Amino acid sequence: MAYINFDPQDYFNTVLYTGTGSAQSISSVGFQPDWVWVKDRNAANSHNVSDAVRGATKTIFTDALAAEVTDATRLTSFDSDGFSVGTSTSWNTNTNNYVSWNWKANGAGISNTDGSITSTVSANTTSGFSIVSWVATGVAGTIGHGLGVAPKMIIGKSRTSANHWQIGHSSIGWTNQFRFTTGASFSSNQWNNTAPTSSVFSVELYDINNPIGDNNIAYCFAEVKGFSKFGSYVGNGNADGTFIYTGFKPAFVIIKNSSSIGAWYMQDNKRDVYNPIALSLNASDANADNNQGNIMDFLSNGIKIRNTGTGYNTSSGTYIYMAFAENPLVNSLGNPATAR
Repeated sequence: MAYINFDPQDYFNTVLYTGTGSAQSISSVGFQPDWVWVKDRNAANSHNVSDAVRGATKTIFTDALAAEVTDATRLTSFDSDGFSVGTSTSWNTNTNNYVSWNWKANGAGISNTDGSITSTVSANTTSGFSIVSWVATGVAGTIGHGLGVAPKMIIGKSRTSANHWQIGHSSIGWTNQFRFTTGASFSSNQWNNTAPTSSVFSVELYDINNPIGDNNIAYCFAEVKGFSKFGSYVGNGNADGTFIYTGFKPAFVIIKNSSSIGAWYMQDNKRDVYNPIALSLNASDANADNNQGNIMDFLSNGIKIRNTGTGYNTSSGTYIYMAFAENPLVNSLGNPATAR
């Protein structure tokens, strides 16, 4: 596992903005983002995902099976301190409030031949994040991810076809998969029954590697101590809920009940500046921001669950999560980190 030796906000940042109805630039990200995920907080507009490998104007949607769209009214450019948007209602309705989650990879990407299928990879080995593009072969194979360590989580989608998202997470094993719009799939041959290595991940002939000739995209995450954490926990059904140690104060968390359909709940430290964290969006539907009351607390070293609902804390229920840091508890030497 890599260790943090940087300011987390140089590689991930949540930025809120207000729509104007006219083309505008969103700044204060703190870096030029390579992956931008935007949601309208006031209206039932889809989650929009754009990245630097596919290029500006190209968008896919986490809450839909739809293929990629090319639309110059959505994200129009990746800028040195943020991104620019056109007049799409999903990105820029006048007076509507928006949340953007932004990750830094490494630009438009380079060719990678580590796997049996050639890929284009934009990899940031410091923060453990890469964007991977390839053309489907329709047969099992391996694909280079560029991280130098094995990913803990992979989120993939066909750009060409209206196929399901395919999501792998180390906590459920690599014979299984999740989808944004359905529950976990525990059938054989997911990820070709093979865990990712330090150089490649495996695909079978379904979802993100079929039909032949489809363009595909994947977002790969390796764990970096003090910056990111990918794991699971068991709920207790109590308002004094499970504590999840991350080793940092979270800035952004996604939680999924591993046995239920849908509901990838998203929380961050910009929509809720103080505890308790109450506002939640769901990556698997287009609904507006939902105030659920007392969901969780973001603590200096992890997450304390406060909600007793099935989405967060069913007694004996198993949940997976991904989390990114606001402030690390430890630095690259494993010593207490200086607060930022």
